[in-house]
Amino acid sequence: MALLFYPRGGSSQVVRYLARALPAVGWEAGIVAGSLGPPGKASNAGTFFAGLDVRALDYTSSLEAPDPLAADPPFHPSFEDRKGAPDRVFARVGDADYERLVATWARELERAGAASADVLHAHHLTPINEACHRAFPDVPVVGHLHGTELLMLSAIDQGPPPGWEHAHAWAERMRRWAGRCERLLVLSPDAVKRVPDLVGVEPERVAWSPNGFDPGAFDRRPLRGEERVALWRRWLVEDPRGWDESGEEGSVRYGSDDLDAFREGPVLAYSGRYTEVKRLPLLIRAYAGVRDRFRRRSPLVLLGGYPGEWEGEHPLSVIRSTGVRDVFLAGWRGHDDLPDGLNAADVTVLPSVREQFGQVLVEGMACGLPAIAVDAHGPATIVDDGETGWLVPPDDERAMGEALVAAVNDDAERSRRGRAAYDAAWARYSWPALAEGVASVYEEARAARAGGL
Repeated sequence: MALLFYPRGGSSQVVRYLARALPAVGWEAGIVAGSLGPPGKASNAGTFFAGLDVRALDYTSSLEAPDPLAADPPFHPSFEDRKGAPDRVFARVGDADYERLVATWARELERAGAASADVLHAHHLTPINEACHRAFPDVPVVGHLHGTELLMLSAIDQGPPPGWEHAHAWAERMRRWAGRCERLLVLSPDAVKRVPDLVGVEPERVAWSPNGFDPGAFDRRPLRGEERVALWRRWLVEDPRGWDESGEEGSVRYGSDDLDAFREGPVLAYSGRYTEVKRLPLLIRAYAGVRDRFRRRSPLVLLGGYPGEWEGEHPLSVIRSTGVRDVFLAGWRGHDDLPDGLNAADVTVLPSVREQFGQVLVEGMACGLPAIAVDAHGPATIVDDGETGWLVPPDDERAMGEALVAAVNDDAERSRRGRAAYDAAWARYSWPALAEGVASVYEEARAARAGGL
């Protein structure tokens, strides 16, 4: 399996979980992935993929170069266009840099033994796909679309933003790479329907492969009373990781009076990056608009926001402009911390309007939390409205606020949906079972290549 990016998002979680689960269904996985920072940091591939067969491409020195993309190795680009970010959007990357990326990854894959692999599993549509095609033309490739590449491709099709001077070249490459894959894994039934037309492949080559949760980490272990308060004290007061608009650590401080909110009502939790599609400003404004209707103080905690990385309005700016109380920035934490955070909460909230899956929804459900999410794309296939959570229309601040009120004020209904969410998650989304489906796709890809299909 190959991943261009250093560990920081959902695709890296998929690589880790899948690599752990595959041996039980007859496949051994080696990993080639980007890496950032020294051992011990979650963004370090050796640390993140500990216990697995991993070859890391270290970007640490490249990040400090005047032009990270021109360094050796070239720092990875991104599917997102964030001003001042070291990982410029692919659509701004020219031909010469593209060729350097392809050559770098062909070399890394060769060193990792890709030539002798049964299948190459390329996560996202990136120059890794081109490296696989050029260097290992006889090895079948399974592509894995995690959603961010589809957002960039859709933006290009709608008319690329200013400055995306290489956008159409990248759109052509991405469709070419998709066409060369023996199979394409996508995250939701909605994507199964949309992807063939979007990337120009036959529908029978697209397979639904939902993300899942690690049953050894995510389970129902609720923290109540002072145990719950103690966790949030550690995360918010003793080890604060909130980030302000300039990316400076330690600018958000909380005290004992703030923690009283965690003694009273249900805790609402968001976990993820601070990207524009996540609609965190809408969530905060919806919360501010209905907070006075809560029967008890019910805090909203935002977990995540990779340090110094965000799009649009930073959540702290929205908190300040609305003057709302009881919205907390817990900062970026390792994925191993997330089960504790979810078990110290009562509802998972994901306001994202273009979420291809919704990993945190499944992880929250596995811990017994009902979800509030948008009725579109992946979340609409995960959350059963009225049974395992609440679904609201995209970009509907009023509807989001009403769902927050319903979840906070009706303890019995929240508990009922939480129990149903737990049962649904464990029946559908446990990684050991999902790995069987991926293994069957590998077998199909190998057979298709062997048969010349």
